[in-house]
Amino acid sequence: MNKLTILLLCFISLNGFAKSPKQQASGTEKKNEYTVAAYVWPSCHNEPIVKEALWSEGIGEWEIIKKGTPKFEGHYQPQLPLWGYRMDNDPLAWEQKISAASDHGVNTFIFDWYWYNGKPLLEEALDNGFLGARNTEKMNFYVMWANHKVDAYQWNHFRYTNGTVLWPGTVDWNNYKTIVDRVIKLYFKKPNYLKINGEPVFSICNIKDLISSFNGLEGTQKALQYFREEVKKAGFPGLHIQLVVWAWQGNGQPYLLSDDLMKGKSIDEAISYMGFNSVTTYHWPGPKTEDYLKWGEDDLSLRQKWDSILSVPYFPNVSVGYDDTPRFPEKGKESVIHYNNTPESFAAYLQKAKEYADAHPNEPKFIVINAWNEWVEGSHLEPDMKWGYGYLNAVKKVMDGEYDKYSNLP
Repeated sequence: MNKLTILLLCFISLNGFAKSPKQQASGTEKKNEYTVAAYVWPSCHNEPIVKEALWSEGIGEWEIIKKGTPKFEGHYQPQLPLWGYRMDNDPLAWEQKISAASDHGVNTFIFDWYWYNGKPLLEEALDNGFLGARNTEKMNFYVMWANHKVDAYQWNHFRYTNGTVLWPGTVDWNNYKTIVDRVIKLYFKKPNYLKINGEPVFSICNIKDLISSFNGLEGTQKALQYFREEVKKAGFPGLHIQLVVWAWQGNGQPYLLSDDLMKGKSIDEAISYMGFNSVTTYHWPGPKTEDYLKWGEDDLSLRQKWDSILSVPYFPNVSVGYDDTPRFPEKGKESVIHYNNTPESFAAYLQKAKEYADAHPNEPKFIVINAWNEWVEGSHLEPDMKWGYGYLNAVKKVMDGEYDKYSNLP
């Protein structure tokens, strides 16, 4: 590691966050433990719908990942999984994933979950894979409703032109009621479904399409209230609804949340009015740098901004990396996080997220990681041929309180 990297990591380790007053939030079931939750992108298996519409080779998005090509000298493409190209609807593959995650400090999986044209999409990784594993009870899980449109070019540029939309992100009330009924019956009642104060956690990805589905803030508030009532009918004390937010725009609003949708409300007022219980992100802000450490600093600034305005808890995110050139072949070096993109750098930012959680003692100690297996975006804790178990070992060291030993920093 060069001197500049060491100095920057020291800066990261020593800089703290100021506490900001908030309403008291619910704690996790075991108040002295951290929830360390990694997103699962469940695309690497075959389903009839995706084989017909997206990946015809029958191996899901491995088809695209395997075709990644280097864009510059030293560019790590294609990224090679240490465990091989295993299907993510295979329960035996998930037994290996669950053991590795739980042994290294990751205790929760967040499954991206899709619903289009009255049917689930890519659900088999959760239903057949994770829940079919013999050791599934070792891990908690919850679902993030990825209610965004599917850009066909993004998911398979070999087959589609840019701007082709396969499925929209909005839903009608009939489909929404089916979604509510389905997740309550299939998932919330599982003993290892993540709950905060007994309330199942349900994450929602796209605020713009959610609001559009229900014709504004008032309709969205009614839709989320309907969900809560159905959850209570099922025997739970309530529902913890988590909003996934993105970067900020020049108008001071979160990405995809425009002034006309806000109806004169502040961000915090709109979030509270609709009934969200917490806020987090999917990954760090869209990279505007090639340097992982600078990218992380951008997120620390964003985190402070959210922390200062929200009256609900903000759960910090730590991203492993970013390289989506397998999806977008026109992108070059400037779009890839490649400087200082190491397990040591990741550990420094994970330590900062842990310190942030500790600085908010009245809120759940909740850390989100992008991602468990975003191979197509270059962000995965799963071992690969370059770093081995380096990123998983980083999680274990930080969460075990051994960050100083791991980093060898003063």
